[in-house]
Amino acid sequence: MVARVRTVAFQGIEAVPVDVQVMIAPGKVGMQIVGLPDKAVAESRERVQAALHASGLSMPSKKVTVNLAPADLPKEGSHYDLPIALGLMAALGAIPGDMLAGYVVLGELSLDGTIAAVAGALPAAIGANAEGKGLICPFACGPEAAWAGKDFDILAPRSLIAIANHFRGTQVLSRPEAGIHAAARDLPDLADIKGQETAKRALEVAAAGGHNLLMVGPPGSGKSMLAQRLPSILPPLMPKELLEVSMIASVAGELGEGKLTDRRPFRAPHHSASMAAMVGGGLRARPGEVSLAHHGVLFLDEFPEFTPQTLDALRQPLETGDCMIARANHRVTYPARIQLVAAMNPCRCGMAGEPGYRCLRGERCRTDYQARISGPLLDRIDLRIEVPAVSASDLIRPDRAEKSADVALRVARARTLQRERFERLGVTSATTNAHCAPSVIEEIAMPDASGLSLLKDASEKLAFSARAYHRVLKVARTLADLDASEIVGRIHLAEAISYRMSSERVAQAA
Repeated sequence: MVARVRTVAFQGIEAVPVDVQVMIAPGKVGMQIVGLPDKAVAESRERVQAALHASGLSMPSKKVTVNLAPADLPKEGSHYDLPIALGLMAALGAIPGDMLAGYVVLGELSLDGTIAAVAGALPAAIGANAEGKGLICPFACGPEAAWAGKDFDILAPRSLIAIANHFRGTQVLSRPEAGIHAAARDLPDLADIKGQETAKRALEVAAAGGHNLLMVGPPGSGKSMLAQRLPSILPPLMPKELLEVSMIASVAGELGEGKLTDRRPFRAPHHSASMAAMVGGGLRARPGEVSLAHHGVLFLDEFPEFTPQTLDALRQPLETGDCMIARANHRVTYPARIQLVAAMNPCRCGMAGEPGYRCLRGERCRTDYQARISGPLLDRIDLRIEVPAVSASDLIRPDRAEKSADVALRVARARTLQRERFERLGVTSATTNAHCAPSVIEEIAMPDASGLSLLKDASEKLAFSARAYHRVLKVARTLADLDASEIVGRIHLAEAISYRMSSERVAQAA
């Protein structure tokens, strides 16, 4: 007799069905796991035997064979413990095997028979719900899996004994409730920043349209403070975005207490991060910082200090909105629709262009430092601003600046206009101006006559690329949305071009 239990393997954020087949037959006493298991799966043998012994069951004095089908699909992770244990219990007659047929199972076993949390419960639950099956997962993963559907059957036991008692009818498990983190109330506020009105205006524009932003200024001018306050003016995640972000976090094992949050991700990796850490990779092709920032912000402080190869690896995700990790034996794609915010000093010493300061290396200090950022990457950054040092008069000024809550209202109104406009046009691939297709932006951001003349002159004098031309239109459309204007006027294009002119100067240095 062969007992069967359904579980999953993860390819990106997709849950691929895996059939766990357990057979007890005469032969050499022991357990053998086949089907391309990795080290963690092979070690399940010891954990399962110890957990069954702690639960009052003994291994049969026969040969136990566990097959993970399909056999040519690599099996990775510790979540195969629970399906193997339940399959073995069904083969022994400890639980009815037919009752397991309607469930997808995943969970890691402790030696005392308790079930530990695993990564990927949310994608597994969504995949099981799509197949019309229920889910058996660890108790700690229950609040996460409950987001897959209101009528979705979920069992979240704490131990093997609890699941056995449930199937016997002696201890019925209740369905877990969907968990969500309380809204954060301690976010840094824009009111803390004194001066820097131009930088705060650019930050608002970037938030309203989802545009990439580069801040250049001397040390201590407030670049990092500005970036850290961007989440406080961004709107919460939409329901579809919430599930996408949470599925990536679930696969990466970063959902705390199994609870979801509608706060947009804000990732700020150190400049020593490797390419695999940034875009994803490793033995199991885990999601990188770019994918973990999906529908959120990727903040790169000390921008030129990242290795050039790591920075250039961002070019494809910024353009396509996904990150494809290709290896010799498999290929994985993670979503990566991000908003890039970067901060850098103007030169190695950090004080180039400051009044009263003269660098001993001269202009070469600036050009060599800025040349670490390639022109194609700069071409993908919509807004580039200079953040000068804050004066003493700004610091001692008693009045407080505008609060994040007030700016967030304007950003939310602008994003609502964009979303409604895309819905009218039937565009489903974008919700912000920064991520819409060139053909769409040419339609929705057609400037008036004076604006068109200004755009033509600027494109010729500044030698805009096709990408730069369309990104200027996108920023101008966002500026018009902030003004609640249907027409993209000359004033909107002039401001959008001013943000681009600084980028062109840096590109010439690169």
